[in-house]
Amino acid sequence: MAVEEKRLIFKHIDQPGYTIDIDCYLRNGGYEIAKKALTLKQADIINEVKASGLRGRGGAGFGCGLKWSFIPPTNTKPVYLICNADESEPGTFKDRQIIYKDPHQLLEGMLISCYANRVSLAYIYIRGEFPDGAKILERAIEEAKKHNFLGKNILGSDYSLEIYVHRGAGAYICGEETGLIESLEGKRAYPRIKPPYFPAVLGLYQCPTIVNNVETLCHVKHIMAIGGAEYAKLGTPNNTGTRILCVSGDVNKPGYYEFEVGKITLGELIYDVCAGIRNGNQLKAIIPGGSSAKVLRADETFKIKQKQADGSMIEKSITINDIPMDFDTMAAAGSMAGSGGVIVMDHTRDMVEALANINEFYAHESCGQCTPCREGSLWMKKITTRMTHGGARKEDLGLLKNVADNIAGRTICAFGEACSWPTQSFIAKFPEEFENKTKTETLSEPIRTAA
Repeated sequence: MAVEEKRLIFKHIDQPGYTIDIDCYLRNGGYEIAKKALTLKQADIINEVKASGLRGRGGAGFGCGLKWSFIPPTNTKPVYLICNADESEPGTFKDRQIIYKDPHQLLEGMLISCYANRVSLAYIYIRGEFPDGAKILERAIEEAKKHNFLGKNILGSDYSLEIYVHRGAGAYICGEETGLIESLEGKRAYPRIKPPYFPAVLGLYQCPTIVNNVETLCHVKHIMAIGGAEYAKLGTPNNTGTRILCVSGDVNKPGYYEFEVGKITLGELIYDVCAGIRNGNQLKAIIPGGSSAKVLRADETFKIKQKQADGSMIEKSITINDIPMDFDTMAAAGSMAGSGGVIVMDHTRDMVEALANINEFYAHESCGQCTPCREGSLWMKKITTRMTHGGARKEDLGLLKNVADNIAGRTICAFGEACSWPTQSFIAKFPEEFENKTKTETLSEPIRTAA
């Protein structure tokens, strides 16, 4: 029997008759949780979020409550909150569903989060390719203001909050929180060096700043609705709550699904929820957390350490189909849950071509600030382009690996890892396909040079 979805964030999305206006949201209990939250002490809300175990849904999986607690207690500067709606990781399409279909849920989550952290000015930094999403959010903000859920003296309290929508210019690097902050300040989106520029200390305008993902902020509303302890019972230990999975590629039913974290395996997701591999083909590989996550091979086995009831640890061997969709097991399997973008590839896929496609994207999106990333991503693109055009040199496989190995860990932000991990993992998991591309040099010198 297939694992059933547990919809918190997507409870109303796709329901017949559910619309994005505030009247519909109010008819479905909207802003009731925020009304209750505004009567609580800020510290109590933060403690509930900490108790929930909520981990960020943007990619890194960092504890949300812990992130909030980094704001210095002695701080006298304004505190800002930025909603990161720059959903730019290939294979990920969950936040846009919230923005386009249930914008007030995001605003209610932001209102509670801002109140908890004494924020009076917040921004939604939305991806440039979502012009309609920006308009929907601006309209929702105006509606919320008319009902006194935003603006001055919200619901008769002494708390005031303004939220502004800021459209990005469509750059991947603006999903990195310090690059986003630079962009919001009107500058080129060069990520900042950490330390000292941790956003919680020196963020927007050098003030303490919280940057949370769209889905993460929506979860805050549901945590306050049921309580942190009850929320923590959803999912699995250290991987609590629900999360949205976006499945694309060679499956019969691609789409977005919401499950308790860790309660569904990769195999159940692909074969039970997504109705298996399309055209009756065989599974070849999966990228489980957006294009920057390391690829997993279908016939791999993984040795996973599991904690027993008595506290002891055992090592267990599992297949790709047995991997629970949670943060920790996916990391133990050598990849990451990342942004929840699951990309499925069947046996007809040319893995060199797949990697060339990924490399072309990252070479285009490198901000250019760090030499290893700027030069390395471009050279990885050139080499894999040669391989797919029949012009590879025999030494190209070794060169490709060497370039990738000299990017990760040598850049200011995690873009270095994002662009090198695909190359490293594709070569490690499918060496025979890369070796075949470099066995013969078939192109003439001018054509090879052009490639």
